[in-house]
Amino acid sequence: MLSNIKIVLVETTHPGNIGAVARAMKNMKIHDLYLVAPKIFPCADATSRASGADDVLASATVCQTLQEAIADCQLVIGASARGRTISWPELTPRECAEKVLINEPGNKVAIVFGRENSGLKNHELDLCHFLLRIPCNSEYSSLNIAAAVQVVCYELFVTSGQPSKENILVGDKDKEVLATATQMESFYTHLTETLTDIGFIHPAKSKSIMRRLRRIYNRVQLDTKELDILRGVLSMSQGHKRNNDV
Repeated sequence: MLSNIKIVLVETTHPGNIGAVARAMKNMKIHDLYLVAPKIFPCADATSRASGADDVLASATVCQTLQEAIADCQLVIGASARGRTISWPELTPRECAEKVLINEPGNKVAIVFGRENSGLKNHELDLCHFLLRIPCNSEYSSLNIAAAVQVVCYELFVTSGQPSKENILVGDKDKEVLATATQMESFYTHLTETLTDIGFIHPAKSKSIMRRLRRIYNRVQLDTKELDILRGVLSMSQGHKRNNDV
């Protein structure tokens, strides 16, 4: 059940933290590590801090962008200690584990952690379906990245061994495959173009509108068939606009 989960680190500054994260992952039987534009990697310091989790480091995938790292994922969860102006639907580590392993098993999942000093940026959280917050001391809420990964991986590990049938969602959502991050980004590009064509938004002045629309669609977690329907609606809207212009 844990093999569908990848841990993604964005622009990690200190290689020792990468090694410590690899160790935390291996403790909890999670092995899929993705590194987005790490400052230094590979590095002896990372290997040293991994303390035997060399295999996790050796198989780590290095990407240039977050979009590349999550391209094949149907559920993307971004970790952050900071509050945001626009609210994201939030999960605790335990709720995250239940959602990933009990409510929606089988999906390819990315859990994304940001920079040590500043976390994830808003445009990176735009790519996430949920915001992951670790409850802790409100007067000192900054966790070391490896400690944060350890908490999340622990909850995933424990939940993977104790699935509760009582928490399984009833419905037909699992009959269709959820859309990947790449498919969703293509949809958002199409949506922006259509809304611009019909004069609803102006790209240079409407970033907040698109951000809120992303919140709506990310909350829903569209499957591929639903996405096809929406793309068809957008294409038809563009067609009517062109015919009216003529």
